[in-house]
Amino acid sequence: MEIFWTYARVFLCGGTLCLIGQILIDKTSLTPARILVSYVVAGVILGGLGIYPWLVEWGGAGATVPLTGFGYLLSKGVAEAVAEKGALGILPGGITAAAGGITAAVLFGLLGALLFKSRPKS
Repeated sequence: MEIFWTYARVFLCGGTLCLIGQILIDKTSLTPARILVSYVVAGVILGGLGIYPWLVEWGGAGATVPLTGFGYLLSKGVAEAVAEKGALGILPGGITAAAGGITAAVLFGLLGALLFKSRPKS
């Protein structure tokens, strides 16, 4: 029964983040790109304030998979690098922490470009 509640928390957390994004798309004039950037910035801010780690503990993948999770990962990487290297850790910290995800995105983008022919919408 514990596994059911784990899945329920993940679904509720990720679903709530998606619901907020859908409401922003439907009810505001914000473009999807601005909403995505806002989600990353919100993850950085909530991670810096110490709120997002609690959300990750409670919501698991529902909190780490959306773009807010990417922002949290960046802030966590910067915080760890600053603790190790001082102010010089500000620049490489986030990129180092997110290197795996960035590499996967680039490789899958390349794979998609090689396998499928792009064409303009008409």
